[in-house]
Amino acid sequence: MSYFRTQNSATTFSSSRRQRQATANRQWQRNQNTVAFAPKVSLGPVAHTIIIALLVAILGLIYLSQVTKTSSYGYELDRQNTEMATLTAERQGLEIENARLQALSRVADSSIAKSMVEPTSTDYATR
Repeated sequence: MSYFRTQNSATTFSSSRRQRQATANRQWQRNQNTVAFAPKVSLGPVAHTIIIALLVAILGLIYLSQVTKTSSYGYELDRQNTEMATLTAERQGLEIENARLQALSRVADSSIAKSMVEPTSTDYATR
C-alpha cells in the first residue's frame, strides 16, 4: 500500500490510497508495520460501567479527604483566633491594672502629696 497526492484544478490536495497488486512475494517498505497486535480480551458494557463507577468513587474519596483537611485547618484557625482574642483581652486588663498601680505609687511619692496636710475631721453631707 502506498499513498500519493493529486492536485485538483481548484488547487486543493486530496489524499488517496493505492493498493498494490497482491503478489506471493510481497515487498515490505520502510516504516511499515509487519505485525498487527490485537487484544485477546475485550471488556463489555457492564465492565466499562463498573470501571467508570469505581473511578468516580475514588475521585469522590480523594475530594472528601481534601475537604476534611481544609475544614480541620479551619477549626485549628478558629481555635487560635479565640485564644488570641482571650490573650488580647487579658493583656489589656493587665495594662489597666499596671497603670492604676503606677498612678498610686506616683501620687504617694510626689512632693505635692507630701506637702499636703491631713484633715482634722471629715463630715459627710446627708440628704
